[in-house]
Amino acid sequence: MSLYPLKFTPILKDKIWGGNKLKTVLNKDFSPLPNAGESWEISGVEGDISVVSNGFLAGNNLEELIEIYMGDLVGDHVYENFGVEFPLLIKFIDANDVLSIQVHPDDELSKERHNAYGKTEMWYVIEADKGSELIVGFNQDISKEKYLAKLEEGKLEEILNNAPVKEGSCFYIPAGRVHAIGKGILLAEIQQTSDVTYRMYDFNRTDDAGNPRELHTELAVDAIDYSFEKKYETSYQTEINKTAELVRCPYFTTNILEFDKPQEKDYIELDSFVIYMCLEGDMIITYGEDSLTVAKGESVLIPAIINNLTLTPKSKTKILEVYIK
Repeated sequence: MSLYPLKFTPILKDKIWGGNKLKTVLNKDFSPLPNAGESWEISGVEGDISVVSNGFLAGNNLEELIEIYMGDLVGDHVYENFGVEFPLLIKFIDANDVLSIQVHPDDELSKERHNAYGKTEMWYVIEADKGSELIVGFNQDISKEKYLAKLEEGKLEEILNNAPVKEGSCFYIPAGRVHAIGKGILLAEIQQTSDVTYRMYDFNRTDDAGNPRELHTELAVDAIDYSFEKKYETSYQTEINKTAELVRCPYFTTNILEFDKPQEKDYIELDSFVIYMCLEGDMIITYGEDSLTVAKGESVLIPAIINNLTLTPKSKTKILEVYIK
C-alpha cells in the first residue's frame, strides 16, 4: 500500500498561560484539560512524537514511519541530513496571558550544551485581541553589560521591542532573538525540532505552589543576539488564489495561500515533505484517485513521494504551506 497525506493526533499542552481558543477557533478538543496553551500538530520531539490518526498507518508514530519509508516520506535530502528525526515542530499556540521572555540558542551552542539542534522559528498570527502585542528583539542598540544591568534592576522591559499585531502579522524569530507572545494572541508556529528554551524573565510570576519559575540567566547571556533591527515584522503581499512566500530560511520555507478556486500543486522539483496548516475554511486534497478532507484547525503531512495534488476549497480557505528547500 502506498503513502498518502497523513493526519496526526494533536498533542495538547496544559500551560498556565493557555486559554480556550484552540477549542473555540480551531476546533481542538482538549478535554479533560481546563484550558490549553499549545497544540503540537506534527512533532518529532523525543517523548512527544506524533501518531498517525488516519488511514492504514493509523497508530504508527512519525519516527517509525520515517524508519520504514525514509526519503519517500520526508525527501531524500531531508533523510540524509536528519535520519529518523523529523526536522520541524509544527504548533498552534493560544496565549491567554503573556508568556515568559525567552531566547533560543543556535545550532552550534545547542550542540555543545545539549547535544540538540538550535531553535529558529516563525509566527503567523491567526487571531489577536485588540491591543495585543508581541515582544520581538530590542528597541535600541544593546550590549551584554547593559542587558545584564537592566535585568538586575528589574527593568528589562524598557529595552525590549513591543510589536502590535493583528490577524496576518508574521514574524521570523532566528535563534538568538529575544521574544515573547503577548496576551490575547492565537498563532501558528513553525520551528526547528528542539525544545531548548532559555527563560530570561517571567514578570515575577509564581507557580501553583508559590515558587518563582526557573530562570536561565547564565545560559541566556551567551545565546542572545544583542543587535537592533529597525523592523522585525515580515512584510509580504498576498493575492487570492496565488501562493505567497512568508519566510525562507535554511531550516524551512513557509508560504501562505488564500483560495476560493481549485489549486493544482506540482512538487516534482521539491525533494521534501510538505505540510499544510488549515487556518480558515476547509478543503479536499485530491491525489491520484483518492482524496482527503482537511478542516479548519487541522494539519496534514504530504509525503515527498506525492508530487501532484489538487486542493479544492469547500469555501474560501487559507492555509500555510511548509517544506524544506
